[in-house]
Amino acid sequence: MKVFSGILRLTYRLLLLLLHLLFATPVTVLCQYSWGRSTHLAGRPLSEITSCWWSWVICRIFGIRRRLTGEFKPGAQLVAANHISWIDIAVLHSFASMGFVAKAEIDGWPLLGGLARAGGSVFHQRGSHDSASGVAVAMVNRLHENRRVAIFPEGGILPGTGVKRFHARMFAAAIDADKPVQPVMLRYLRDGARYDAITFLPNEHFMGNFCRLLMQKNCTVDVQVLPLIEAAGMQRRQLAGEAERRVRAAFESDLPDA
Repeated sequence: MKVFSGILRLTYRLLLLLLHLLFATPVTVLCQYSWGRSTHLAGRPLSEITSCWWSWVICRIFGIRRRLTGEFKPGAQLVAANHISWIDIAVLHSFASMGFVAKAEIDGWPLLGGLARAGGSVFHQRGSHDSASGVAVAMVNRLHENRRVAIFPEGGILPGTGVKRFHARMFAAAIDADKPVQPVMLRYLRDGARYDAITFLPNEHFMGNFCRLLMQKNCTVDVQVLPLIEAAGMQRRQLAGEAERRVRAAFESDLPDA
């Protein structure tokens, strides 16, 4: 019965996902360009409304309900979050528009690559010094343009549970642009406990994880937007350490009531 339920969820969620990608993605991408950023509805740019809606639908399709504590302030900020699953990107994007520092491979993905480019993502070729320098410049430029830039300073989705060490290098952009760091804590919950299995299991490749998440029962993502950290007068290691400390404390705090 459990297997049958999982296959049923996989079938109808996959259909919903294909419909969403086919019809909603082109519209959302088109709204990310200059006319969409200059058109406002209820005080918000159309570009942000559509990108947040697109990501919210992705979360719903995968059975992820959202719980938000705090709020993203308007204006430029370097968003620094712990990283548990590839779907963290959709979770964060469902609350506020932000350009992620992403691996270069995503730039070539059908549909999603175009959405990432239009949304202001900065693509990084791992292991390339020239790419790293270009990424740093692009991050500073986007912050100067009064836009949010998001990073996962743990350096990827790493084995094990809990918050990993935050690497300091990318925090230099906040210092160079004189913009604050916005630490954000993510954790997934199910049945009153942490749901750590949403991450990659040992030897699990992307498509295996993708299908497993489509088959999963509903879960909740607990998102806590923590107090801003002003970059003025701080070194990048200080910024990284303080952001990590706040995120770790929130992650290890008592779980919210269901």
